[in-house]
Amino acid sequence: MTVALMWEARAVEGRGEALLTWARAQDLAVTPLRRETFRAPQDRVLVITWWDAAYDAVLPELPEPDGELVTRAVHRWRFESVPG
Repeated sequence: MTVALMWEARAVEGRGEALLTWARAQDLAVTPLRRETFRAPQDRVLVITWWDAAYDAVLPELPEPDGELVTRAVHRWRFESVPG
């Protein structure tokens, strides 16, 4: 089964590039099958990692950034792939 973990944060106004740089620099204890990083208006950063694992498997996730970098707690979601 493929599991996707989504991590989304909103930077303090004007700190979007700093948050993007921070997110890209975060290493995970285990390398995922795939990892993509996105940005969006309002200084938002999204990181999606894909894993070959059970839905409830313990998987490494990006941590919370420093509170001075973000406007709120990180949002996290977990999804499982379904046949097409």
